[in-house]
Amino acid sequence: MIPSKFDYVRVHSIDEAVQKLHEFNGEGKLIAGGHSLVPLLKFRLSEPGALIDISRIAELKEIHKDGNRVVVGALATHFQVANDPIVKEHIPVLSQIVSVIGDLQVRNRGTIGGNIAHADPAADLPAAAYVLEAEVAFQGEAGSETMSIDSFIVGPLITMLPENSVLTSISFAIPPAHTKSSYHKFFHPASGYPVIGVAVVAGVGENDVIDYIKIAITGVGDVPFRATSVEDKLLGQTLSEALIKDAAQLAAVDGEMASDLFSSEEYRRNLCKVYTERALKSVFY
Repeated sequence: MIPSKFDYVRVHSIDEAVQKLHEFNGEGKLIAGGHSLVPLLKFRLSEPGALIDISRIAELKEIHKDGNRVVVGALATHFQVANDPIVKEHIPVLSQIVSVIGDLQVRNRGTIGGNIAHADPAADLPAAAYVLEAEVAFQGEAGSETMSIDSFIVGPLITMLPENSVLTSISFAIPPAHTKSSYHKFFHPASGYPVIGVAVVAGVGENDVIDYIKIAITGVGDVPFRATSVEDKLLGQTLSEALIKDAAQLAAVDGEMASDLFSSEEYRRNLCKVYTERALKSVFY
């Protein structure tokens, strides 16, 4: 389909982008990679009066370590994030997850900020954001603010990004050095989106006691979620295959399951258990 008519402007700074959003008075939409927005334009699910191109703002493409967090600029592409040495060293699960988003063309153009701001319930990246306790930074007319990822994403395609604001970066917590991580995904056969994606970051201390565990699940419902019931079952316990299998049965407790033509709620609930068990075993064994 053909999008509705719109104006187009290119900006070269965050302040200029915020100014243009203000000038267009709610009718402007930011665009960078365009993989989330362009399909909405073609189906006329979004009909902005103007597109504001932020793809040339260099400072939004930087990746750096800041204390115990890795800060990824909103315009860093999936390919850039997947291959960045800082990301691969400190938060390898993020590198693993973005490397299975879409195909090579999507990863070369799609941006991490656009992905998070779109809040697609069938997306891989939120699994990394939740399991690494991400914080979203944005700048608007009132200045700069940050927000935890679970507060930022509130529904399918719905976030708490304030009006006339630009998402500038996402920072991820660096897990303890002794931890390992994994991401297990069931690809939808047509779209490649995750029917389910399970990210795990975990560590074992003395006497095989699990002393660190974070689990995040995406794709099965309207919003991603932390499998805190599984985490609570495992934390402080002596590692065993029986324990993992038992804990994985709680994987769907903390989230709501969706149902569609491809899979039922019951099927998704079972996928949570199966893929959580697989992800845990890949980390611990």
